Amino acid sequence: MQPDLQLYSVRTDLAVEAKELAQGPQKTPIPGVDEVVEEANGIKVTRLSVTNDAGSQRIGRAIGNYVTLEVPGLRNGDSGLQQQVTEVFAKEFEAFMSRIGIHQNSSALIVGLGNWNVTPDSLGPLVVENALVTRQFFELVPDQVSPGYRNVSAVAPGVLGLTGIESSEVVQGIVDRTKPDLIIAIDALASRSLERVNTTIQIADIGIHPGSGIGNKRRGLTKEILGIPCIAIGVPTVCYASTIVNNVLEMMKNHFGQVAGGQAHAKEIMGMLDQISEQERLSLVKEVLEPLGHDLIVTPKEIDEFIEEIANIVASGLNAALHEAVDPGNVGAYTH
Repeated sequence: MQPDLQLYSVRTDLAVEAKELAQGPQKTPIPGVDEVVEEANGIKVTRLSVTNDAGSQRIGRAIGNYVTLEVPGLRNGDSGLQQQVTEVFAKEFEAFMSRIGIHQNSSALIVGLGNWNVTPDSLGPLVVENALVTRQFFELVPDQVSPGYRNVSAVAPGVLGLTGIESSEVVQGIVDRTKPDLIIAIDALASRSLERVNTTIQIADIGIHPGSGIGNKRRGLTKEILGIPCIAIGVPTVCYASTIVNNVLEMMKNHFGQVAGGQAHAKEIMGMLDQISEQERLSLVKEVLEPLGHDLIVTPKEIDEFIEEIANIVASGLNAALHEAVDPGNVGAYTH
């Protein structure tokens, strides 16, 4: 009996990885999916547009625009590089707002999704802590607000397990009362690639589904649900153990294929694992791990330091993108 491979698909929240999986090793172009890649100063920017239903079905992502910043050097804690990433992020986010018709007078609500008690899931609340919020001044002393600042509010609604309330329900109530023009939702994601964990930022204009990084598909924060545009910002902080094992097998296969004996040597060592597709190999790994309860969600040991740094980058970039008076070349996180 053949396993249902849908149950064993590679779990990723990144559009670039979904495209790579759909293309396969041959990197076949996908109709309805356009991609532009730029790379400079150690920062790779991939702008991906899913333009029709055919492209959407092929890669399993909604029609919309996705921008991914990949910065392997972030692992090194280089403050100069972090500043450059902040500036690039701010520029890309400004372009996103312009694309969907958000102008300088539009108000924004920042939503920090996630559980502040769990380090890999605390990105959203940490960004909210460092966001420059101004709505109180626009409400109480609007005549004293300097030019160049936008009406911005922020909330960290917690998670269903802590509050008993869906994040989308909390946000819906706030939207109904405060009526922002834009929602910016920040959440931790899952990646299929170890190299992209802790080094990648994704921006998307299709909204977000809380808990998607760990397989929980629930009511999301989208324009269709909330009635206003929703830009999602995500950083992969976790990877599934089954995905790691699968990646290691692929790395072993490539390594043995490069040493003496080439492909014949790889086939001799890897056996059947060298003949089956990545998805089939992943299904085999999961069949072994899941009955034992070992398909863990894994995060690097440096996550405590990294989550603070990446939250600072995202918050600083948002502050610069949302407020013209904030200089992106000399920006630091704002603390309440």
